[in-house]
Amino acid sequence: MKVDPVLSVRGLQVSFAGAEGPVPAVRGVDLDVWPDEVLGIVGESGSGKSVTALAIAGLLAGNAQVRGSVFVDGQDVVRASPDELRRLRAERIGFIFQDPTTTLNPLMTVGRQVTEGQVAAGRLARGEAGARAAALLREVDIADPVGRAGQYPHQFSGGMRQRAVIAMAMAGRPRLIIADEPTTALDVTVQAQILSVLARRQAETGAAVILITHDLGVVAEVAHRVAVMYGGRVVETGPVRDIFRNPRHPYTAALLNSIPRLDRADSRLDPIPGQPPMPAELPSGCAFEPRCALGRGQLVCRASDPPLEPQGPAQRAACHFAGEAAAPVRAAARAAEPRPEPTAEPLLIVDDLRVHYPIRAGVLRRTVGHVRAVDGVSLSVRPGETVSLVGESGCGKTTTGRAVMGLVKTAGGRILFDGQALGGLGPAGWRKARRHMQYIFQDPYSSLNPVKPVGEVVAEPLRIHGVYEALGGARYVAGLFERVGLSPRVMERYPREFSGGQKQRIGIARALALQPRLLILDEPVAALDVSIQAQIVNLLQDLQQDLGLAYLFIAHDLSVVRHISDRVAVMYLGRIVEEGPKDAIYERPMHPYTQSLLSAVPTPDPDARRHRIVLEGEIPNPASPPTGCTFHPRCFRADERCAREAPAFVPVPGEATRAACHYPGPLAGAPAGEATSLEAAS
Repeated sequence: MKVDPVLSVRGLQVSFAGAEGPVPAVRGVDLDVWPDEVLGIVGESGSGKSVTALAIAGLLAGNAQVRGSVFVDGQDVVRASPDELRRLRAERIGFIFQDPTTTLNPLMTVGRQVTEGQVAAGRLARGEAGARAAALLREVDIADPVGRAGQYPHQFSGGMRQRAVIAMAMAGRPRLIIADEPTTALDVTVQAQILSVLARRQAETGAAVILITHDLGVVAEVAHRVAVMYGGRVVETGPVRDIFRNPRHPYTAALLNSIPRLDRADSRLDPIPGQPPMPAELPSGCAFEPRCALGRGQLVCRASDPPLEPQGPAQRAACHFAGEAAAPVRAAARAAEPRPEPTAEPLLIVDDLRVHYPIRAGVLRRTVGHVRAVDGVSLSVRPGETVSLVGESGCGKTTTGRAVMGLVKTAGGRILFDGQALGGLGPAGWRKARRHMQYIFQDPYSSLNPVKPVGEVVAEPLRIHGVYEALGGARYVAGLFERVGLSPRVMERYPREFSGGQKQRIGIARALALQPRLLILDEPVAALDVSIQAQIVNLLQDLQQDLGLAYLFIAHDLSVVRHISDRVAVMYLGRIVEEGPKDAIYERPMHPYTQSLLSAVPTPDPDARRHRIVLEGEIPNPASPPTGCTFHPRCFRADERCAREAPAFVPVPGEATRAACHYPGPLAGAPAGEATSLEAAS
């Protein structure tokens, strides 16, 4: 019996009004999605993924011009009236947005928001909404759903907010679920929980799913088919296994080559050269031609945009040289050179560092407790070495980095830089110390002054320290731009004129201006596309090799950490629970939390069979941490001793790591690929 697709898109074109005419954001997209199927849509920022999704749901702004056809369950979306669109979204389309913080209204209870659409559409009586909201929250594994339904979004963690958004999207048992980067802002452990919830709800309802993501590991694990978008078009589509095993478009092959992998310890990544095109500045012919290792300079690629044509039984690609794209298309990169061994004496020593924030209450604002953001951290970084701090959000990674820079007040412990104690320094002493250690922020968009040309942004630290002329003035600043791979000709432009990757390069140039010895890098590639991320990671490695820099690298992306680190420290609830050489941490982790983190990282291999531990629950409140081992409420090895007695942070016998665990040891082997809950693991 023939089954019709839930979604059928033909010739979809979307453009927006621009100063010099319409700007094409989507250029002729064809898609079909069937019941019980997950279609992954991948591509870099600006490729048209989210605009396509918004057009399918009828959520585009009024200045969008939409052409083509979109049918959801047989109903025309493009030509539907506003009332018909509202009814369609209430009954047949569920949309999960990327940021649950902006999706949820901070002035309404979560329970009311979960059922609001169904009540407004007349599908649910207001008197039944409370019970229905609690039932929906229970279905997405939120504990105490009745109590939580009466709370507000700020009382939920990030993972809980995303679960609530999934409950909202599933409230009408839709036939089509569109999930636009639903796990991008989440830790890897929470991501695993969210994907598990989404997969279970889809299986229960038989819905079709469009999953938009830049994480190819997520696509490999949960999608059936994949559509790769570039420059507003689908350039390749087919079954996930075919795409990952035998890509037929050079962009797909290059995208797969550029991703850092947990199962590979290469020190160099293979980035895609250049930047994605802006929709208003698309090149003639094939949009990927300027960055393509196969087609660059080919007349046929510059002259015509290739159609999306069959490349086998189920695969299609839009490439004039699709038959040659199956082999890996490797971008030119600097050859990896042996890294010198870091010198023996540490440049940075952090000893028993504590950062506690007071909790104040009452009219007199008396201190009634403390948030133990950092609670006894010790680590060291030697010249030329990269030490990475990893862990879930709220574990204290960023606070540790800010404390080292003197940006937050410490409650105890010592920080020594090049033998000098930093505690008790006044403003002049800190300014002198900061000449030799600089901070690179996560968000390149907000870390640059928008009203200054970028040349002045980079020169500002030199002027503050009074060394601008002594170091060479404008010529020295121009050299900094060249060192980070930017032309000095862009120094007069403003930050808004640059892409995310270019902004991060400018931030790195600013950090290098005072010739520091230590860089503290706080999630420096988290906000970037995977291809641009590879460029920045390689740049950081080149700078370290050339300048002998020491890095304290703060990140939650364990795949990136494996490529750039010498040693890794794993943090949980303000403390380091395991630390050691990179290979020891990744190949033979000893602490259950480290094992859980590593097992939750998606692998960009559809055939990978891995032992998966899905951590349950949320990270505890640092204002009232659990007794004993702080990880014991979520640990699959915990017993009464763990709840009673805090473990010492000591070397693990016979291993290269140190761990804070009563029962450290390698993970006992479950069958490969078996997803293991905490109960099953115990």
